[in-house]
Amino acid sequence: MADGFFQSGDFSFRIDMKWAKLPEGWSFFEVVDVDIDSKDRVFVFCRGPHPVIIFDSDGNFINSWGEGLFDNPHGITIGPDDGVWCVDNTGQTVQKFTPEGKLLLTLGTRGRPSEYMSGKPFNQPTKVAFDPETRAIYVADGYSNARVHKYTADGEYLFSWGSSGPAPGEFNIVHSICTDKKGWVYVADRESHRVQIFDEKGHYISQWNNLHRPCGFYITKGEPELAIIAQIPTHLDLNIKAPNLGACVTIHDMDGKRLAYLGDPMSGMERPTQFLAPHGVVMDSKGNIYVGEVSYAHYRESSTPPPWTKPCFRKLVRL
Repeated sequence: MADGFFQSGDFSFRIDMKWAKLPEGWSFFEVVDVDIDSKDRVFVFCRGPHPVIIFDSDGNFINSWGEGLFDNPHGITIGPDDGVWCVDNTGQTVQKFTPEGKLLLTLGTRGRPSEYMSGKPFNQPTKVAFDPETRAIYVADGYSNARVHKYTADGEYLFSWGSSGPAPGEFNIVHSICTDKKGWVYVADRESHRVQIFDEKGHYISQWNNLHRPCGFYITKGEPELAIIAQIPTHLDLNIKAPNLGACVTIHDMDGKRLAYLGDPMSGMERPTQFLAPHGVVMDSKGNIYVGEVSYAHYRESSTPPPWTKPCFRKLVRL
């Protein structure tokens, strides 16, 4: 694998680290998630001074908003009507905005979490997804809960499922969530190293294993459907130097079969083919992949952060 390119299975990509053309003096700091609207505009959610930054398909800056609105940005999802749904992890809220940043709906109360592992909304939620027919809202909840909550499209609470544990239907950090065209719900159960699949009523169907701390999860809109999974490295000192443990993006068919593996055996920053902590991922209508990384948070956990030169966002251009 040459520097600057990925080739795996039937997939080839050119790595573009400089696709996003930020205004002079701006930086992302940390890109926690990314999604794309019906016009192929790219919405980047980050923990820097400008939380939501919007680009056109060529990487030209369009707009930004969200200053002062979030305590800890975590997940962004573009809804069926191009509404922008932002999940504020420690702020304990899920908020819907127009693409221009006007607030339309808030679920939860900022700064008021539910009791730890109570099963009630919310305690550090992470991501939302939508039923393709009813537009019902699924909320992954999250770091200090072990639940998925379902709401109507208007934000009326319906029901929840899940509890803490390793068994089917139990969770150990509900980190990301998606739906496919059938309405099945896919949950990235991060610390159980799997993706669990449920029907629209929360009934367990199946699971995909052989993953490493799946963080970002995206199901493509076209045919055939593909699942894109961003996986982060170990956080344990005892295997920190072991190869092939996360720090990758994988592409799967809808039976869970891995079709492509994008990433070096070791995490790092020395080469464009290395990921450090891929956290959010999306594929556009042309098959290009955008990857956001929580590079600073990863270094903060494992060692003294070096000077701020860490990559946190890149585009993989489909060849």
